[in-house]
Formats: sequence, C-alpha cells, structure tokens
Amino acid sequence: MTLNTVEELKPVQQLKVAGIDEILDGGSKIVNVGGRSIAIFRIKNQYFAMVNACLHRGGPLGEGEVKDYEVTCPWHGWKFNLSDGSFALIPTLKVKTYVVKETADGIFIEI
Repeated sequence: MTLNTVEELKPVQQLKVAGIDEILDGGSKIVNVGGRSIAIFRIKNQYFAMVNACLHRGGPLGEGEVKDYEVTCPWHGWKFNLSDGSFALIPTLKVKTYVVKETADGIFIEI
C-alpha cells in the first residue's frame, strides 16, 4: 500500500460539533472546525456534514433550503446531495462530505 497524499497520513479525529437536540429535524448548523467551515444537517434523525461552500461561488450551503436530502445554495440555486455532496446537474462535481456520528454525548464529525 502506498500513501498518495498528506491527508492519508493524518489520523482521523472525531470532533463534537453539536448537542443531541441542538439541530432540529430539517435544520442545519454551521461550525468552524480545524479552520474549515462545515455545514451540519439533520433529516429524519440522520445527520450529514459537508463543506459550507458551494462550488459555484462559495455560497453558504448551511443557510440553504433542504428538501428531499438535497440542499440548495441560497446564492444561485445550485443543488447538492447531502449524503455524497454531488451536484445535481453534474454528479461528478462534489463538495467534500464528512462522516457524522451520533452518540449519547452529542453529534461528532470525522476530520
């Protein structure tokens, strides 16, 4: 096995980003973790996390409307799938997503 990037050398960290009841169903929260702005979404007791910047012009995805597991950028209407970050019109274009875990202690993301 060969390591291709510096990112692969870093150990995975689980960082708490919210309390269990802090994000309402259909809601979102923007957090700053490790110098990154990340949008956390809750849909039907599932949590999703992605970079809080639209690929088009960097619009704040965490402020966008969420419907059917998709967030719409509030600036220009670009839509992204919450589970894999794919852009609706060109699915190979993706914003970075993060693994989210819910525990009794809160909501954590893997960085």
